[in-house]
Amino acid sequence: MHNEHKLKIFAGRSSRPFAEKIVKALGINLGESDVLTFSDGEFQPSLNESVRGATVFIIQSTFPPVDNLFELLLMIDAAKRASAHTVIAVMPYFGWARQDRKDKPRVPIGAKLVANLLHAAGCDRVMTCDLHADQIQGFFDFPVDHIYASTVFLPYLRDMNIENLAIAAPDMGGAKRANAYARYLQCPVIICHKSREKANVVGSITAIGDVAGKNVIIVDDMIDTAGTLTKAANVLKEMGASSVRACATHAVFSGSAYEKIAASALEEVIVTDTIPLTTDPERDRSKITVLSMAETFADIIDKVYNYEPISSSFIN
Repeated sequence: MHNEHKLKIFAGRSSRPFAEKIVKALGINLGESDVLTFSDGEFQPSLNESVRGATVFIIQSTFPPVDNLFELLLMIDAAKRASAHTVIAVMPYFGWARQDRKDKPRVPIGAKLVANLLHAAGCDRVMTCDLHADQIQGFFDFPVDHIYASTVFLPYLRDMNIENLAIAAPDMGGAKRANAYARYLQCPVIICHKSREKANVVGSITAIGDVAGKNVIIVDDMIDTAGTLTKAANVLKEMGASSVRACATHAVFSGSAYEKIAASALEEVIVTDTIPLTTDPERDRSKITVLSMAETFADIIDKVYNYEPISSSFIN
């Protein structure tokens, strides 16, 4: 480490296990911090060691509840007011990213508002993984390091040596990502077309492409309720796919997602640890494989801290 500024890494409560893996990979200790919670639910994070003149990385995924986002904002503010030289928000999962445009009248652009809040809190840089839409990077007026989970997914998929492989996009929006995976794995692409009746409820799905006899892997940026995913998997199986797996970066897994996955035609669901999985023993996790993004983040953090180029770290 040849940077004149000390390196300090802190974690919000929702991403502590992920942060602990990052500091272990870097061979340093996690910064001491805690959170005071008042009886009405208000909370106050506190950094319990000096950050004066330091380069501070604060690790926190902003999946619901909104407390996770607000805790990150308060921690950024705390670091800035304690004279940190640079404050970098490491958001393995960037919440509100689905609100990246006005898709109907009188709705917010939530992703832009979150970018503004980070800026207002004093954030100097953001590091995140597989944004719902690449162009969200343009909502920020400071650098964004956009890390791709393909750096861990593609070697894993390649090493499986699956015959008659095909990559599927669960919807039209995922075609670009599916195409990038298919190009790397040298296999055909299948596009699923869905009609939504309302948010989180899928109407019907049809698949475009050669499905019969193929071992299909559906790739996506997140799994929320798993409604689209499981419906697409079942349709592909009905159309003659030999097997169907899924590969998605962010395991939001809300509502009955675990149950839907367990009951579906999916053989395996490969996700990362940007969002921690439930520890509830009642939830069936037998089909779920978790690959860690911690070493990838540790590598990028090290390079950013030491002003080294990071372009070689990306497989897109």
